[in-house]
Amino acid sequence: MNLFNLFKLELKAIFSNSAIILTVFGGVVFYSFLYPLPYATQTPREQKVTVVNLDNSLLSYQLERMADATPEINVVSRTHSIESAKQEVMQGNASGILVIPNDFYRDLLLGKSPTLSYAGDASYFLVYGTIVKGLASVGGTVAAKVKVSQLVIEGEALALAQTQFVQTSINMKPTFNPTNGYINYVVPAVFVLILQQTLVMGIGLLGGTEKSSSGYWSQTSTFKLLSVRCFIFVSIYYLLALYYFGFSFDFYGINLLASSFDLLFLLFPFLLTSCFIGIVLGAVLPRRELVTLVVLISSMPLIFSAGFIWPLQSIPQPIIWLSNLFPSTPAMQAFLSVNQMGASLSQVMQQSKLLWLQSLGWGAVAYFTYSHVQGRVRAS
Repeated sequence: MNLFNLFKLELKAIFSNSAIILTVFGGVVFYSFLYPLPYATQTPREQKVTVVNLDNSLLSYQLERMADATPEINVVSRTHSIESAKQEVMQGNASGILVIPNDFYRDLLLGKSPTLSYAGDASYFLVYGTIVKGLASVGGTVAAKVKVSQLVIEGEALALAQTQFVQTSINMKPTFNPTNGYINYVVPAVFVLILQQTLVMGIGLLGGTEKSSSGYWSQTSTFKLLSVRCFIFVSIYYLLALYYFGFSFDFYGINLLASSFDLLFLLFPFLLTSCFIGIVLGAVLPRRELVTLVVLISSMPLIFSAGFIWPLQSIPQPIIWLSNLFPSTPAMQAFLSVNQMGASLSQVMQQSKLLWLQSLGWGAVAYFTYSHVQGRVRAS
């Protein structure tokens, strides 16, 4: 069979399989809108907080208003006991608690340090962090105001008192995430994983379908068939990757600093290795549905071991070795470096070499496993 006829038969097998079409095209496009949706507002805002004011002083009421004025906090109720505030949180009416203790104002006037107590619903870490950040900033602002007022009373000039309160000033400028948002932090890496997983599922479903019957795939040489199949899937995913790195990044306002050459260069071994993994799974798993199951189960371990959620120094070395067997790990590290951080291709050469080594390794495994399937189909 010549290459042209084989090419046509492969295209027909791919585009006539509804499961592959839904996985490859539907999955990529669907997740491009679904996954960033929870992060559309970038960071949580206006979290509901109930206040327990045991002091009832003018300054404590001012503290309440300051908390309500922050972008992180929305004071929705006031209770007279901590137990009542807990019930508000348990019933879902509030996500956090601010407790202003007795003698709050008096202790401040006496130069003592009263303790503001605050808590948040830690079942959602982003919500908890937002509440704690907002209430902590309010407490620090009130403390600064009181301290400056005391310095002014003691005879210091107002401008001098303001500078003496804090020994150092902080000028924070986010380098690679100018919005400090979660879309710029999470989505670029997850998009890489989505490309890998949908590609593995698509080509794995095709291979798993072929094991149950004889056809052109069992009569063609293994090398020729896998070469044409990988060429088609890599070409398709080049277009889908450009959709992610082009339209999707622009739509969500994500940085894209890499050149077109760098993206295309890194994409080839990444997509090729993903094709080989899909071929292996389709060949070794007894039923084609298991390909999807295995890929979905592997997604969370791969995303958490890639080094952008947890630093690599905090991940056990055996897990790092295991994650480096899959192209998503070096690919996420490389794409984040060139896309979001502006690294040059030479600075991600280690990840590039690893991707090419994975291509050779998984390519050899794919060749032998699929040739075994072909031999079994021919013998049946």
